[in-house]
Amino acid sequence: MTKHSVIFFDIDGTLLNHKKELPQSTKEAIFKLKEQGHIVAIATGRAPFMFADLRKELGIDTFVSYNGQYVVLNGEVLYTNPLNISSLLKLTEAALLNNHPVVYMDHEDMRANVPEHAYITESIDTLKIGMFPAHDPSYHEGRDLYQTLLFCPEGEEQQYEQEFSDFDFVRWHPVSVDILPRGGSKAHGIEQILIKLGVSNEDIYAFGDGLNDIEMLTAVHNSVAMGNAEDSVKKVAKYVTKSVEDNGITHGLKMVGLLS
Repeated sequence: MTKHSVIFFDIDGTLLNHKKELPQSTKEAIFKLKEQGHIVAIATGRAPFMFADLRKELGIDTFVSYNGQYVVLNGEVLYTNPLNISSLLKLTEAALLNNHPVVYMDHEDMRANVPEHAYITESIDTLKIGMFPAHDPSYHEGRDLYQTLLFCPEGEEQQYEQEFSDFDFVRWHPVSVDILPRGGSKAHGIEQILIKLGVSNEDIYAFGDGLNDIEMLTAVHNSVAMGNAEDSVKKVAKYVTKSVEDNGITHGLKMVGLLS
């Protein structure tokens, strides 16, 4: 077993259970991996400021955030892929006409283009991050944005998908969709780290459970879907472990031979 394996973990439903808690068994497993000389990293759709406490708790300074749009290696920014602002402003104008608010997000903060909206409150609240976006409709000016949240019921994002080819739309909540640069993914973000480190795909592992993990689990040689993952996610993974609620991380690491 190489001492230079890199293991990427999704956060929600993978590292954190459905109460947004970090199981003690998972925390212990992460530290064992680090003791053995492995590089432990995070690959998430979240913004960097949404999991700063988790990185500190686990001692992790390498991560792929915003589904691949903002990548940090050993505490240093390695790769960024911002949204096309002119297209985003056109989308925002269309969304306002449909009473679909948006939240602009960069690597430091997030701001909403409306003062308040039930969809924003409902979906952001499920993340249990203790923060909500303040109102600043001009937050896009003079800064790079790596993700925007579009708030609309399921199916209503299709009109934007047809009109705005610069973007990919990934639903993460019944009333909220991630807007990402077209072709951006966790897999692409991970690739930037592998190139920099010179690590072969055989020494890469990834754990995930959501639809935004499909590209990652397809691309990574040693891919593990959580037992609580959707069937479409499990189908693309090399392994399927137990649920996050049932020590799934520890079980999965043993399955792939990283822990005894």
